[in-house]
Amino acid sequence: MRRMIQRIASCLLAALLLTTSTALAADPIRIGYLGPLTGIFAQAGKDMLEGLKMGLEGAGGQVAGRKLELVDEDNEGNPATAQTKYRKLVQQDKIHVLAGVLLANIGYALVPPIERDELPALFLTTPDDLTKRRPPRWILRSNFAASQPMHALGDYAAKTLKYKKVAAIAMDNPFGHEGIGGFQRVFEDAGGRVVQKTWVPLNAMDFAPYLTQVPKDVDAVVQVFVAGQAVRFAKQYADSGLKDKLPLVGTGVFTDESALRSMGDEAIGIIGTSIWSPTLTNPANQAFMKLAEARLKRTPAYFHAVMYSAGRWITDAAKAVDGKVEDRAKFLAAIRKAIETTEDPRGPIKLDDYNNPTENVYITKVEKVGGRLQTTVIHTYPMVSQFWTYKPEEFLKTPAYDRSYPPVRP
Repeated sequence: MRRMIQRIASCLLAALLLTTSTALAADPIRIGYLGPLTGIFAQAGKDMLEGLKMGLEGAGGQVAGRKLELVDEDNEGNPATAQTKYRKLVQQDKIHVLAGVLLANIGYALVPPIERDELPALFLTTPDDLTKRRPPRWILRSNFAASQPMHALGDYAAKTLKYKKVAAIAMDNPFGHEGIGGFQRVFEDAGGRVVQKTWVPLNAMDFAPYLTQVPKDVDAVVQVFVAGQAVRFAKQYADSGLKDKLPLVGTGVFTDESALRSMGDEAIGIIGTSIWSPTLTNPANQAFMKLAEARLKRTPAYFHAVMYSAGRWITDAAKAVDGKVEDRAKFLAAIRKAIETTEDPRGPIKLDDYNNPTENVYITKVEKVGGRLQTTVIHTYPMVSQFWTYKPEEFLKTPAYDRSYPPVRP
């Protein structure tokens, strides 16, 4: 009788384990997306989501017998809303990985709960210190640090364009401060000088009061603007007569397709700096462009490309761990490896010790080809570190780039 009871118990235990294993195998791999789908940054958020979908769909809807399930949430560009939606994604939807996150204030607000929950995450947001002075363990940047491509532009402006004096005008937020700071440091180390920095409120759409302050004795103007502000600034810069006198250079996001499609000939000749361009001819980008143009019926934006990469990294990592994404440490390590081994539209990528990509930076120029505006790559800086050519330990001893650092020298 005792042996019979033991056999029955063993059979029941085996059945229970088999049922649990089957349920786990059938349980979907859940990817959370958090970004602005309404409000002034909605177009960027929608492009990000569409790019992520394209990346995930490359796996055919499942990995290791587990369905891929995307749960998207609108954070409305508000940190409080983002935290509420994050809790919903984790506690109710039980996501295995988070992707998206556009704005710096939202990114910083989500660091503590993500670190507490030990949730693998891929952030698009660009604030320097997220991967410099206070890098988290569970968050990998899928994009670039704000100053990273602007370091390269500072070098190009001084050594190739031979500018000696420039004036800076930019959005008054961390992306603007850090972008101009990165340009200024490298430009001045190469012998140039930023003689003026003008900060423009994020809600400003009339740039006339700021453009009248631009000194006339500079060689060029360097800008950091995105989205609607970029479109309006380009038009008003040309209308003011400055375009014919002072070349305009700056962040490549200024002339990304998301803004360029709303610009006219006033954009021709603008030089930018970016980690990706639709005109890159590597095989991975050609495959992406074919897919994206067929799906979108237009040229994809930079936000599509970066989030497409994030989707592919997630699925490749899930395959590498045979679908066992519940082991979060192994899943995070697999994502890190996928970033470095998956052929990417932007070119080669290697994560540094601070979870930021070291990657190519492209200097671009807006041209009109076949009646359409495009950003043509005119120079490549291979494998650019977020610390430029400075040693990280030395770089981190200096103040962080902000509204007043580096200072304008008299």
